[in-house]
Amino acid sequence: MTRPRATLIGFTAILLWSLLALFTVGSAPVPPLELNAICFAIGGAIGLVWTLGRGQAGVLRRIGWRVYVFGTVALFGYHALYFSALRMAPAAEAGLIAYLWPLLIVLFSGLLPGERLGAGHVLGALIAFAGAALIVLRGGAGFSGAALPGYGLAFLCALTWSGYSVLSRRLGRVPTESVAVFCLATAVLSTGLHLAMEPTVWPRGALGWAACLALGVGPVGIAFYVWDIGVKAGDIQILGVASYAAPLLSTLALILAGVTTASPAILIAAGLIAGGAGIAARSSARLNRRPVPSAG
Repeated sequence: MTRPRATLIGFTAILLWSLLALFTVGSAPVPPLELNAICFAIGGAIGLVWTLGRGQAGVLRRIGWRVYVFGTVALFGYHALYFSALRMAPAAEAGLIAYLWPLLIVLFSGLLPGERLGAGHVLGALIAFAGAALIVLRGGAGFSGAALPGYGLAFLCALTWSGYSVLSRRLGRVPTESVAVFCLATAVLSTGLHLAMEPTVWPRGALGWAACLALGVGPVGIAFYVWDIGVKAGDIQILGVASYAAPLLSTLALILAGVTTASPAILIAAGLIAGGAGIAARSSARLNRRPVPSAG
C-alpha cells in the first residue's frame, strides 16, 4: 500500500471520530463504561467477522500476546482515563488537555526511524491546536486548581493515545486484524468495571439503540482499524495535525443536528485548523523531496 493511500485511509478515522459527540448524546442515559462495553463489543465483532470472512483466523494466533496487551491497554486505558478526567474536572478544560494527543503525535514522530520532524510540523500543530482550543473553550471556561487531578488524568489520556499511535508504527508488520482482539478485550474489561461501578441503564427507544449501534460501527469501531492502517503506513505527522479537524467537524455535526448553535469562533477555528494542516503538509512535502544524507 502506498503512503498517500494509507494516509487517506487514516483520514477516515478522523471523519468518524467527528461523529462521536453526536452519537454519544443520542445514546444517553447509558453510563460511560456500559457504553464503552457495548460499542467495543460491536467494533470487535466487526473486525472478527472481517477477519474470519477473509480466512485470516490463523493470523490472530500468530500474533504475540505482548502485542495484544499493548493494544488493549491503550484502547481501554485511553477511554478509562478520558471518562475519569471528565468526571473529576470540567469537561471543556479536560477535553482540551486530552486533545494534546495530535500535537504529541507530531512531536514523538520525530523519534521514529525514517521520519523527519520539521519546524513546519510543530508550527502547524500549534496553530491547529489553537483552533481546537477555540472550539473546546468557546464557552469562556477557565482552569480550576481544585480540578488538578482531573487535568492530570486528561494529560495521561493524551500521552496514552499519542504513545499508542506512534508505537504502532514500530509494529508495522502486525496485521490490522489484531485490532479486533484489542476491541473485544476492551469490551470485556469495560463490562467488568461497569458491573462493579455503575448501574445498568439500557438505551431508550429505537433512537438510543441506533446511536449505540452507530457508535460501535463507526467512531468506536471501523475508526480504529483505518487509524491503524494510517499510522503504520501513512504520513503520521500529517495525520496528527489533521486530527485537530475532529473537534471542528464534531461541532459542525452538532450544529446541523440542532444540538448546539453556531458562533463566529467556529469560522476562525476552521481557518486556524486548515492553515495549520496546510503548513504541516507543505513541510512534509519539502522534507520528502530532500535526499537523506548518506552515512558515509
